[in-house]
Amino acid sequence: MKTLKILTFCAGAIASLLVATSLIDPTTASPKKDNHPATGKGFALLELFTSEGCSSCPAADDLLAKIQKESKDKPVYVLAYHVDYWNRLGWKDVFSNQEFSKRQVAYGQWLNNPQIYTPQVVINGKAECVGSDEPALRNAISGALAGTASASVTLQVQQDNDKLAVNYQVTGGSATDRLLIALVQKSAISKVAAGENSGRTLAHAQIVRQLQTVNLNSDKKGTSYIKAPHGFNPQGWEVVGFIQNTTTGEVLSATRANLNSNSNLKSNAL
Repeated sequence: MKTLKILTFCAGAIASLLVATSLIDPTTASPKKDNHPATGKGFALLELFTSEGCSSCPAADDLLAKIQKESKDKPVYVLAYHVDYWNRLGWKDVFSNQEFSKRQVAYGQWLNNPQIYTPQVVINGKAECVGSDEPALRNAISGALAGTASASVTLQVQQDNDKLAVNYQVTGGSATDRLLIALVQKSAISKVAAGENSGRTLAHAQIVRQLQTVNLNSDKKGTSYIKAPHGFNPQGWEVVGFIQNTTTGEVLSATRANLNSNSNLKSNAL
């Protein structure tokens, strides 16, 4: 299996991505024993960096979709960011966004691992693994669930025509924390006509379509507005909010708010 690795650097602000190609075989990773009983009050935010142009990514997409389905009643949140650096190799991923590539670069710095790749999963902003490495990923999820959230966030979403008003309240954390709000499309199907996945029909889950960063005021509550994208259907979307420390990259808490025709639903806060 092949991935595209990206060697990156940052001089002040993120300026560019330097690309190099190498081979990586996720199946060579040693299976990790699950030493974490999922009996704590923690949560697991899984951020997958993926692309329709990467032949190694569909296996990770499928695994994260399976985990999302299995964990629907648990505080496990899946976000799939489609990066754009594969687009130049023959197929433009319609869900790709340069900002998601920059976010992955930022994780490289937070995790002291400037070499990034697809498919990569970051767990609670503190650890990463190959997105198709099921034993490693499940072990990381169990460890995260056995922990404790150090902050909490509550969301309430209301739809007003083509806008979503996201009311939020945060407790705990520090002055360097930010609230990130992801508008997530739960599923999609793509027919890929070129690139490494040419001729394949790919199923996607938990696609991040927009990601907003909110600077918290002293009250740590307020309203953020998101423009609903073309083709928006409340039944097929959700909003995920999480608190991230901008110094370390650690995610302190996460929650979701499902949308319906009335789009007025409070989340279960951690």
